[in-house]
Amino acid sequence: MNIIVIDDDKLVALSLKTILENTGKVTVSAMGASGREAVALYDQLSPDAVLMDIRMEGMTGIEAGEIILGKHPDARILYLTTFSDDEYIIKALNMGAKGYILKQDFDGIVPALEAVMGGQTVFGDKIITKLPELIKPRESFDFAAHGISDKEREIMELVAKGLSNKEISGKLFLSEGTVRNYISSLLDKLELRDRTQLAVYYYTEVRT
Repeated sequence: MNIIVIDDDKLVALSLKTILENTGKVTVSAMGASGREAVALYDQLSPDAVLMDIRMEGMTGIEAGEIILGKHPDARILYLTTFSDDEYIIKALNMGAKGYILKQDFDGIVPALEAVMGGQTVFGDKIITKLPELIKPRESFDFAAHGISDKEREIMELVAKGLSNKEISGKLFLSEGTVRNYISSLLDKLELRDRTQLAVYYYTEVRT
């Protein structure tokens, strides 16, 4: 997979490039040190994914992500940062980022990129444990009013927990094609764009 790495610490960026390319699974097409460079490089190279820091001078990774996704809705943005600030996590979720992991989870970067390429949303363990505290649940949700069946409700919950289509199909004894159809139906009924928005919707509107 071809990616771009954006980090204002050039030593970190170079280290990431070396480590990722040594796996033989990743090619780092370019590196940048700011949000503005991230936007320009994405427009120029259309990479498979962006591995990006958050706190950078001039334009943050969050601001850059919003611009990139506004122009390229299918962009895969994976945030790799030392900061687990609640505000950043919520913004990353709401904008449609494909992942948010901490730099301490260095060994998990390549698996996270592979999961993102496979259509999953990836959040590090420390981030996942914070979500229930960050997002205030609603008292109730009327599934019937939205035309959502019990099976769709079950699949929505598993998507929100980060399971892939393959994992959901194995858990519910359904084919992957059937799982994809259920998810497409949910997205249509709830007027959502992708799995990430479905997961956010679950935590903000459904979870009790």
